Amino acid sequence: MTQFYTQDIDGALAGRIGAAGLDEAKLKSLIAETAGALEALRKAHDSNALPLLRLPAASNDLDTLSGTAARFIDSFDDVVVLGTGGSSLGGRTICALARPSENNPRLHFLDNVDGDTFERLFAATDPKRTGFIVISKSGSTAETLSQMFHCLDVMEKAIGKDAVAKAFLAITEPGDNVLRRIAKHWNMETLDHDPKIGGRYSALSIVGLLPTLIAGLSPRSVRDGAKSVLDPILNGDAPETIAPCIGAALSVGLAHQGTNMTVLMPYVDRLADFGLWYRQLWAESVGKDGQGTTPIRAMGTVDQHSQVQLYLDGPRDKLFSLVFSKAANTGGLVPKELANDPSLAYLAGRTLGDLLDAEQRATAETLINRGCPTRIFRVDQVDERSLGALMMHYMIETIVAAHLMGVDPFDQPAVEEGKILARKYLQESAQGKNKK
Repeated sequence: MTQFYTQDIDGALAGRIGAAGLDEAKLKSLIAETAGALEALRKAHDSNALPLLRLPAASNDLDTLSGTAARFIDSFDDVVVLGTGGSSLGGRTICALARPSENNPRLHFLDNVDGDTFERLFAATDPKRTGFIVISKSGSTAETLSQMFHCLDVMEKAIGKDAVAKAFLAITEPGDNVLRRIAKHWNMETLDHDPKIGGRYSALSIVGLLPTLIAGLSPRSVRDGAKSVLDPILNGDAPETIAPCIGAALSVGLAHQGTNMTVLMPYVDRLADFGLWYRQLWAESVGKDGQGTTPIRAMGTVDQHSQVQLYLDGPRDKLFSLVFSKAANTGGLVPKELANDPSLAYLAGRTLGDLLDAEQRATAETLINRGCPTRIFRVDQVDERSLGALMMHYMIETIVAAHLMGVDPFDQPAVEEGKILARKYLQESAQGKNKK
């Protein structure tokens, strides 16, 4: 099986960095405990109790999606994805790999309800050439419905109701819900969101892969990468050979000794949104019953100038996961005739990638030398396959870590309180206005 990334945890072990690192005996013990999680995953795959695990090998749904994607590509110059959380972050993460193209629409992922953002969007796009994909698993997400209503209002005034129906597509779970009723009223195309795949685990489903197709990327390659991580588990390989199990054991073991934050720091701009996707996945899945560590998204080399001072000289309470690509000898050149100051001799004749490579290696070495637990992911080529592999790695690592912590990785009970209060405040505000 082809590997699209490697994971090096040596810089997080006590034998390398001392007391802040994880003892290897403790690591081995925790890895052995992951066997139960792997068995549960295999059973869930066989029974289809967890449809997420069937996606890497699936292709029929992609054949169905291709026609819808072609319609959006042919009809629109801009495609706006309305959704929040996992409904947006998975597709956004994958589509960050796409290069601008005259043959594919520009994609805009709007996951907030800031009115100014929508004003700017409509000012910069042609309503006759703009399509919308509305994603809400439950069909009742207040932010997404509000986004949709505003866009429907603007678009109907600009192009008329009949044209609006063709400009919008809804993705929501089967059955009766608000989004599906609205879509039916407007005669919009509607696709089914698998009710057993939660938003933060939906990147490999139509939620993430319809935008991927529209962007001109290969969803099959994304799934191939994910399959390369999942197959060893389904084949019954030993936990100590499964990279996500090693990562989960490392994270949980370090958490047991006070490492209560985990920093994901890619040295690849195209993986900036990957850090945001990971942050939601980890926080919502393991942050329960007093368990969990706080995920932090950082970017190299940018955050070497903002956060690394704290990381190196602050509390030893963080696990660092750095993502490196093969950067040396890539990118634009620093001409010798322009960098002719003697103090710039180290830059003259080098590429941007040479500097990136030197800085990512230097940061890792410095973190390790300072006793900061550090693991390194190395990716030969940043593309759909390697990203699919990294996303599946973190989905499995998250599920296995939750098993070690004794929490359910698929629910989010604490979030519901805020949703209930928000609706209450809106109702009270509306009642106040009606009294006036």
